[in-house]
Amino acid sequence: MDILQAVILGLVQGVTEFLPISSTGHLVLVRNWMDISDVNGLAVDAVLHFATTIAVIAYFWQDLLVLTSALFRKLGRLPVNERDITMVYALIIGTIPAVLLGIFLEPVVTTYLETPLFVAGFLFLASLFFLYAEWKYYLKPIDGALTARKGLLIGLFQAMALVPGFSRSGSTIAGGMLLGLSRYESSRFSFLLAIPITLGVGAKKSLDLLRMGGSVDWGPILVGAVVAGITAFVVVHFFLSFMRKYTLWPFIWYGIILSGLVAYVSFLT
Repeated sequence: MDILQAVILGLVQGVTEFLPISSTGHLVLVRNWMDISDVNGLAVDAVLHFATTIAVIAYFWQDLLVLTSALFRKLGRLPVNERDITMVYALIIGTIPAVLLGIFLEPVVTTYLETPLFVAGFLFLASLFFLYAEWKYYLKPIDGALTARKGLLIGLFQAMALVPGFSRSGSTIAGGMLLGLSRYESSRFSFLLAIPITLGVGAKKSLDLLRMGGSVDWGPILVGAVVAGITAFVVVHFFLSFMRKYTLWPFIWYGIILSGLVAYVSFLT
């Protein structure tokens, strides 16, 4: 893998990880196009996931300090802000479904579903799901705050992203909207919920890489990681501002058009 390929993969990961357009699906498509080897592919996945996790931690570092303080104060039986400790509970509980389902389903997904045609199909289904969330949101907008129960349900929506083409951020944002959260609050919770999952994915792929062995070209991969981290930081800021004013419709149309193009090319080849 050369520097240009690494930069392309870093840009793809940085842009798509936190936008509702499926980073996994895009990486499958781009790696398929560039024909990157399995060993380098695993290394890229692991390092890029760590890079985007560092970006979102850097962006929300103040929030994370507040939430960590709330957790330790609660454990120490000291007074806490109920909204902060509820967020902590929601994040912990919301992480569990994707972890448990990922352990059992990951081998099936990587063996059978990481193909361009499957990605196209799930991109289309994800777009329909986001469309449904926007429709319900229009009929019945914000009607409640985040709770631990909603955190669990959003975590179940997050598990849908185990399938390549189903965006993790899109699933959790749409899930939050269906549960009565605002688009902005759904997006903020989605990004915080991404931290343990993306760290876990990076660690899992790192272990897979160690088991597989082989020679890895680390230079370009580290360049890609820097590109992914910087890009992800900018995208998080942009998307949160975007969701204060606008809807998921641009991403819905993007998913529908891309799924059609990928399906068309897959059938031709």
